[in-house]
Amino acid sequence: MPFKASFIFVCNDTEPNRDKAVITNDAIELHVVGVSTYVQAVAEAKRLYADGVRAFELCAGFGTNGIAAVKNALPDDAVVGAVRFDLHPAFGYKSGDAVFA
Repeated sequence: MPFKASFIFVCNDTEPNRDKAVITNDAIELHVVGVSTYVQAVAEAKRLYADGVRAFELCAGFGTNGIAAVKNALPDDAVVGAVRFDLHPAFGYKSGDAVFA
């Protein structure tokens, strides 16, 4: 049975019901989903958790507040990691906390 993991990215004009993919092989079932707010990220993380995902990787667009929001919304057996830029070049060198919160 493949390990279930996710990568959640945050970007303007992104819709979780539209901007998603699942990549599966014998080792992993990776759910990739795009959100446009931290509120959507929390909702998607909870949905993915309910579907058996336990590893959550957040893109560099998430600031420290966004990472904390996702982590705090999940049970203790969920592991949350993040790619990090202090100031994201795609967002005018602002933190995701200033753009998506």
